[in-house]
Amino acid sequence: MEDLGPVTWPPEPIRTERLVLREPEARDRAAFIDLLASPEVHAYLGGPRPRDELERETPEVPERWPGSFVVDLEGSMIGQILLRRATGHRRPAAAGKADLGYLFLPRAWGRGYATEACAAALGWFDGVLPGEPVVLTTQSANAGSMRLAAKLGFTEVERFEAWDAEQWLGMRPPVTRG
Repeated sequence: MEDLGPVTWPPEPIRTERLVLREPEARDRAAFIDLLASPEVHAYLGGPRPRDELERETPEVPERWPGSFVVDLEGSMIGQILLRRATGHRRPAAAGKADLGYLFLPRAWGRGYATEACAAALGWFDGVLPGEPVVLTTQSANAGSMRLAAKLGFTEVERFEAWDAEQWLGMRPPVTRG
């Protein structure tokens, strides 16, 4: 995965009705560790990383690169949105396209935050790189992620086996500003 290319980073914080999407800060380090160490969050992602390893390896300001947004609710990180260029994607239909990823702490599940945050990030993306499609890959067994993909306008391109599970690859068509 690579960054998105010619985009100004960081953008001004993106505000939605309930959330702020912003660049990661040092105050987010503990939440990043919680996110990456969570068995619930990583149930469909190959399992969590050991907390002691994350404590040693996570920098003071984690995941600070173009396309990495912290999802902030009332001053606290509840998740992360990732937009990256899928240059090395296993599937030809996704190679070179922008790839949407997201992780949310379990306490934030079931409240519509992922839909709200991902829609805002995609809106930002459409403004800075209009005319580009976006891909999303998830395990087909991840019902929540499959519902979110549908809400965001992703449609199935293909299913494939990887990491000992069936994967779903969806694409959101390019949005152009007129």
